[in-house]
Amino acid sequence: MLNIVSQPSDRRQFCDGMSRRKMLQIGALGAFGLSLPQLLQAEQGRMLHPAAHSKKSVILVWMHGGPSQLDTFDMKPGAPREYRGPFASVASSLPGLDVCELLPEHAKVMNQCTVIRSFSHGNGDHWAAAHWMLTGRLGATGNDRIPRYPSMGAVASHLLGPTQPGALANVNMNDGGFGFHGGAWLGVNTNPFRYGDFSYGNEAGQLPTGDHNSFSLVDGLSRNRMMDRVSLRTQLDSLKRQVDRNRLFDQLDAVDHQAMDLVLSGRVRRAFDVTEENAVLRERYGSGWGEQALLARRLIEAGVRYVSLNTGYFDDHSNITGALQNKLPRHDKAVGVLIQDLADRGMLDDTLVVVAGEFGHTPRINDNAGRDHWPQAQSILLAGGGYRHGQVIGATNDKAEYPIERKVGVEDFCAIVYHAMGLRVDDTIMDLTGRPTHLVPGGEVPAELL
Repeated sequence: MLNIVSQPSDRRQFCDGMSRRKMLQIGALGAFGLSLPQLLQAEQGRMLHPAAHSKKSVILVWMHGGPSQLDTFDMKPGAPREYRGPFASVASSLPGLDVCELLPEHAKVMNQCTVIRSFSHGNGDHWAAAHWMLTGRLGATGNDRIPRYPSMGAVASHLLGPTQPGALANVNMNDGGFGFHGGAWLGVNTNPFRYGDFSYGNEAGQLPTGDHNSFSLVDGLSRNRMMDRVSLRTQLDSLKRQVDRNRLFDQLDAVDHQAMDLVLSGRVRRAFDVTEENAVLRERYGSGWGEQALLARRLIEAGVRYVSLNTGYFDDHSNITGALQNKLPRHDKAVGVLIQDLADRGMLDDTLVVVAGEFGHTPRINDNAGRDHWPQAQSILLAGGGYRHGQVIGATNDKAEYPIERKVGVEDFCAIVYHAMGLRVDDTIMDLTGRPTHLVPGGEVPAELL
C-alpha cells in the first residue's frame, strides 16, 4: 500500500464535510483519475527551466532554532567570558579560521568551505524568520504559522525536477520545528517526501506529502497485484469529483503515480537502505543525524535535486553548555563527514552543502546560562556548489553582535542557494492569481564566491 500522509494535528474539515485526514487515507494507486500515460504526457508538456538538464543539487542542513555564532564559527576568545561562552576554539584546515572545539570534523574540511560571518536580518520570530529564509519572502509569524510562499526546495522541484529521470525532486528529513519546506500554492507534488523524526509536527504547510513508507510493498503486495489495484481507480470517480472541488489536492494524483514509479523502479528505494554502505564509512558518519546525512548523499546520487535535513533543536535559552555538548558533536559528524565524503566521490562541485538556521543567538549569555534570539548576526557555512571556497566572508564586531563589514542578507542567502542549481532570483513562477512573480524580490550572490 502506498500511503499519503497528512499533518498529524490537522482536524479541520473542508466545506463538503470531509476531513483532510480522512481524505488522505487512501490505499489504492491511481485514485485521482490520470492514467500513467496521461500523466507522463502532461509532465513532458510542462516547460522546465533550462537548468533542469544539469546535475546541480543542494543539501540544506537546517539547524532549526538558530545556531549560536559564538559557539560555532565566530569564536571571540578575547571577549569577556559572558560573551565568548564555555567552549575553546581550535585551529581548522583553513588558516586564520578557528572553530569550536566541539566541531573537529568541521575543522578538517574548512579549507573546502566558506563561512559567511556577516549574515544578518532583523526578525527574531522563529516562524517569520524561517519562512523568510527558506522562501525568500516574509509570510508567516508565530501567531500565523501558515506559509504564504513556496520553499526553495519546492521551487526547485517545480522548475527543475530531479537530476535523473524517475527520481524524487525534493526530500526532507525531520520536517518540523521552525522550517518551511513545502510547496504552498505551487501544489502538493512539489512538497518534499519526508523521512525521519516529525515530533515537532509538519511545518511544510498544511499540504499532504508522501513519506518514506511509500517505498514499501506491504501485506504481501507483489508488483502484479499492485498493478491490479491501480486498475481499480476507475471505481473511485465519485471521490475524484470531491477532490476536484478542493484546489489543495489538484496535484495529488502526480504524487500517487510518482510513488508507484519509484516503488517499481527501485533505484531511489534502494538509496534509503544505508546498510549497503561500507561499515567503516557508516561508523564515521555515526547514527541519527549522521546516518541521515549519509542518506542525503545517497539520495543525491540517486537523482534527488534538493535534500533538506533538519538537525537541532538549537534554541538554547538555558544551559547552553550541556545542550551543545550533546548536540554539536552529532551535528559535527553529520556535516563534516558529509562534506569530505562528497569531495572524495567527486560530487562536491555539483552539490551545494549549506548549513544555517533562522537566526543567531545573543552574544551575551543570559541569567539562565543560555542565549536568546539574535537575528542581527549569524554564521552560515557553505561547501561545494561550484563556488570558490577556502575563505571567510564578512566580519562582526568584537562581541559578534552585528556585522562590521560585508553584510549578507536573506535575499542574498536565497540567491546563493538558487544559483548553485542554475536558477536566478529573477526567474519566475506563477502566483495564485496566475501572474509571474520573481523567485526572490532581490538579492545577489556575493562576488567572493564567484
